[in-house]
Amino acid sequence: MTTTIEVGLGARRYPIRIGAGLLDDAQSWREAIRGSHVLIVSDDNVAPLYAQRLCEVLSVDGTQALRIETLLLPAGEANKNLDAAARVLDALAQFGATRDACVLALGGGVVGDIAGFAAACWMRGIDFVQFPTTLLAMVDSSVGGKTGVDHPAGKNLIGAFHQPRAVVADLETLATLPDRELRAGLAEVVKTACIGDADFFGWLEGHADTLLARDPDALTHAIARCCRYKAGVVERDEREAGERALLNFGHTFGHALEAEAGYGTLLHGEAVAIGMLLAARLSTQLGIATDADTERLHALLQRLGLPTAPPSGLDPDALLARMRLDKKNRAGGLRLILWRGIGRAEVVERVDERAVMHVLEGTRGE
Repeated sequence: MTTTIEVGLGARRYPIRIGAGLLDDAQSWREAIRGSHVLIVSDDNVAPLYAQRLCEVLSVDGTQALRIETLLLPAGEANKNLDAAARVLDALAQFGATRDACVLALGGGVVGDIAGFAAACWMRGIDFVQFPTTLLAMVDSSVGGKTGVDHPAGKNLIGAFHQPRAVVADLETLATLPDRELRAGLAEVVKTACIGDADFFGWLEGHADTLLARDPDALTHAIARCCRYKAGVVERDEREAGERALLNFGHTFGHALEAEAGYGTLLHGEAVAIGMLLAARLSTQLGIATDADTERLHALLQRLGLPTAPPSGLDPDALLARMRLDKKNRAGGLRLILWRGIGRAEVVERVDERAVMHVLEGTRGE
């Protein structure tokens, strides 16, 4: 059974398809490819598992003769940089890719971000399709058109908004996902509940064990619920002028942790888990939330096997310096996503840096 969710952006609307076996079911996504050049971008973890299958499915398609090439990138956040994007652009150039070419991003969020950014740049924008193979990418990074690469100064500082033509989430690819990656994806699932769906948070508390056991029905429910929520937000605020910023709950702290620890030390979802808890504690310290909801969040993250404190040895001053460079900030100072409790996130302007430091310093003993 396939669940389809539409991201309604007028002429640029596109489907998110969620189900088992979709990688082999070209009928469910073939219409997203409009030209004859197809570049499959993957990494050296995912490509050996699925790239040949995708090539074969495309090769037997009788509707149009396709020229298909595959590019493998080194896996991991440490390789999400301009050099990787340049490799995709070089491959498109050598391929002779035209304006109707299509890039297929086969992998997790790193591959999707790099491939999407290159597609946004080539000839000022060509088609791309997301084939997310991690839970984190399925529920978050593949949806919404945020693409980009990291800079030594911070995460995702170089990028573009470029919507995919389709998102194809084949649940069977999660069978090969390492447990640590699965847990990291669940952090983004929790984030959705934290910012705007208190009922979903309660559902997660009751289904933590079944999610960790990879129960297909539980995973499908969680992925679809996250995608529906994010699709609605993107429809109302595609370029993060307002509401979409709420999707970054925990991310300003998290991005600083990723960068300061060294890309690859913490998985993105692990950093977000820690960041959400720091944001919740800051909310309590500022008097806009209570300890009770923070403790529920802490307990759920622990049940899901996620870290709840920064790695030891990180300098709070260095973390704060990275937070100042976050994309959400404005000239007036730190702009953070905090909450008034589960399901009630909000943007808070000009947050007192002393309060932020107090929260960062309070984690040293954990």
